[in-house]
Amino acid sequence: TALHPFAEGLWIVGSFSVWGALLGWAYDRLCFRLPAEVSVASTEGTFVRVVDRRQFLLRLSGASTAITVAGAVIGELTPQGRAISESKPWSASHLLPNAGDPVTPVPGTRPEFTPLKDHYRVDINAVPQSIDEKIWRLKVAGLVERPRELTIDQIRNYEPMHQFVTLSCISNPVGGDLISTTRWTGVSLKRLLPDIGVLPRATHLRIRSADGFYETVSLNTINTDERVMLTYAWDGLPLWAGHGFPLRIYVPDVYGMKQPKWIESIEAIEHFEEGFWVARGWDRRAQMKATSVIDVVAADAAFVNSHGQKLVPIGGIAHAGARGISKVELQSDGHEWQQAELRHPLSDTTWVVWRYDWPFEAGEHVLTVRCTDGAGVPQIVQPSS
Repeated sequence: TALHPFAEGLWIVGSFSVWGALLGWAYDRLCFRLPAEVSVASTEGTFVRVVDRRQFLLRLSGASTAITVAGAVIGELTPQGRAISESKPWSASHLLPNAGDPVTPVPGTRPEFTPLKDHYRVDINAVPQSIDEKIWRLKVAGLVERPRELTIDQIRNYEPMHQFVTLSCISNPVGGDLISTTRWTGVSLKRLLPDIGVLPRATHLRIRSADGFYETVSLNTINTDERVMLTYAWDGLPLWAGHGFPLRIYVPDVYGMKQPKWIESIEAIEHFEEGFWVARGWDRRAQMKATSVIDVVAADAAFVNSHGQKLVPIGGIAHAGARGISKVELQSDGHEWQQAELRHPLSDTTWVVWRYDWPFEAGEHVLTVRCTDGAGVPQIVQPSS
């Protein structure tokens, strides 16, 4: 049942007052009391002290997430909010494609399929965009046969493609949580190009977002990889406002810094242009690096095998963008490397869950993990920040 109009008005005024107070607190904390340095873990477990504008933005983004929790709670209490929350994700009624794999994740390993509420988010602004799909249009211009505008329904009318995707922030520290896996739905940009009518001399698409973010994608990448797609849903539900609704792009094998959300225009151009973060000194290519992580040493799940040997399960994830993972190895106290078991990934663009049942030895130990990508290239070992 709906609230009485007067009570609803008081609720809105009170809610926005609390939201404003929280925003002021975050501004004060982040803009006037930001620590002089932050910590970034290296691949060898040492820590480097650095000052980084992007890290500041990450903190600001985290604060804005906390601030908007109040808004989410308010939305849940409204009839419209309840209707959205009662929508069922795809994963609620479907098994994952590797459900029968004999390699089971070690208890305590991060979820193989990230719940939407836990999917990481990094933005360039403190508050995410809020877009009305009824008036939203995707503007197509530049070196095309004729400029046009597409509604989100017109984009949804194309044959959809579904992809299990692991997306990561380039600023994710080793073992960090700025990496997530879910099922994306959209239209292959390669499939859309003929209808856009891109002229032969065009070489790139300049993509702009409602929040001021922008990036370029080469037409060669689009034409040679049908997995590049305009995405409008995840886990069977429309994108959430904070994650790019109504439209974002997915480009395999590159970090999130190259993947605009809240897309509002696509312009065909005849040259490369630096994107938002590249223009600020970040990696032009931004290819995902091979990374392996120990999530858990599950001492509570120790067991005795048929030979009477006590084993402790150790588990985690490994990821190398669209290149896949061919091997994960674990080392104890500098001894010989031992190969871990790999669970079949959800797709060729997701992380791999691994496990190793370690022969128990009393005392303190140093455990190290490394991976090799699908092309046989080992994970780098040089520390970086």
